[in-house]
Amino acid sequence: MAAGGNRRETFAAGPYPGRVSELGLDSAPVATGQALTDQAHPELDLWRTLPAKQQPNWPDQAALRGAYAELSALPPLVIAPEVRSLTERLADVARGEAFLLQGGDCAETFAANTANNIRDKVKTLLQMAVVLTYGASTPVVKVARIAGQYAKPRSADIETSTGLPSYRGDAVNGLEATLAARLPDPYRMVSAYHHSAAALNLIRAFATGGFSSLSQVHEWNKAFVRDSAAGRRYELMATDIERALAFMAACGIDLDRTSELGGVELYTSHEGLLLDYERALTRVEESTGQVCDLSAHMIWIGERTRDLDGAHMEFLSRVTNPIGCKIGPKASPDEVLAIAERINPEHIPGRLTLISRMGTGRVRDALPAVVEKVNAAGHPVVWACDPMHGNTRDVGGVKTRHFDDVLDEVLGFFEVHKDLGTHPGGLHIELTGEDVTECLGGGQEIGEADLGGRYETACDPRLNTSQALELAFLVAEMLQATRSRRAQAHTE
Repeated sequence: MAAGGNRRETFAAGPYPGRVSELGLDSAPVATGQALTDQAHPELDLWRTLPAKQQPNWPDQAALRGAYAELSALPPLVIAPEVRSLTERLADVARGEAFLLQGGDCAETFAANTANNIRDKVKTLLQMAVVLTYGASTPVVKVARIAGQYAKPRSADIETSTGLPSYRGDAVNGLEATLAARLPDPYRMVSAYHHSAAALNLIRAFATGGFSSLSQVHEWNKAFVRDSAAGRRYELMATDIERALAFMAACGIDLDRTSELGGVELYTSHEGLLLDYERALTRVEESTGQVCDLSAHMIWIGERTRDLDGAHMEFLSRVTNPIGCKIGPKASPDEVLAIAERINPEHIPGRLTLISRMGTGRVRDALPAVVEKVNAAGHPVVWACDPMHGNTRDVGGVKTRHFDDVLDEVLGFFEVHKDLGTHPGGLHIELTGEDVTECLGGGQEIGEADLGGRYETACDPRLNTSQALELAFLVAEMLQATRSRRAQAHTE
């Protein structure tokens, strides 16, 4: 999809100059010009005065201003009432009355933004949601990592292996290992907008056009149970779901025509990494005066950018979207409490989701004190588990994760909340709708020798469809156990 039609090429291809300074990568970008500031709401640009980690060093500031102006003039990708609706749904999660499922690609790419790929990711997420809904006997709030996850933080500006600028996602530069591809191009943010808009258009059609009906999704799950070794382990639960649907049909409920069952609420999210992109798509709603980042329904702050005095925390504290924040094993209870106070000083349920990403060997030790500290202060947060990022390993120079580690971190997360009497509110995972071979283990028993078969990620390894559904069935069993304990406690 073409974007920025009036753009002039500003980067000439040529031999790598061999010095970081010649690429303009040795200093922070100067992105504080008058053209980038909204004089009516200067508070929305205070972040520009603070340290901003993981921002591209755009070589051409005029191009940055042009891309920013173009983005600012484009329609929003979502609307404020939808953002408020998600906050309300997440408030239910914070109260223990619902469960959050958040998942999708580690890093979206423009090339993979096809109808089939979008369909398969949505399909996988919906299949997981049906299983989790049955296990929890509560609504599942479905939030996709989609239509905006085009930027990624990196550990270094320059790749050690190539000497080239690091790939920071398609919204910044290209994956191809050439200097021309790796130079940051601000007009890629405009392309990211248009790709996100195209994906959202299809997602909205899927959500209401019968594709996502309960009966259709259950048929997909039946096929998974029937056709895969992993699925056959969960035949009993699938049969129970089948009986529940048959009972509803016998009561005269049309699973395809009833509005609550024939469609689905599916929200979008991405990491709020590129602050110029997020700021350009932020709007002030005329009827309410609320400030919303309308690039997505939910935005999260990463582990690497959650500094209390940093630009990301400053900017995202100003918008009214539901905000997620990744919490690693080194985060202290006081630090996490300070984050909660900064993002949600009014203690609004659904406003803040704390996403632990501690690793299988740390979650049981590091998480309890954090949960206790935040809960003691009365913060109504959603507690979610990201079992992916703390469990990455290197196998022969290839990044991977083992399904057993992913599962064990989720289990540890549930154990912590069981011991504390708190609600294990959600799951945040990187997945794809394709049959890739990026994560080890699972019912398919993917081994190290299999990694080269279909290793297609642009960044970190993702669960494939079978692994994601297997995880959903196992988490559903955990949710059933949680529900049984609560029911027993109410009767005692």
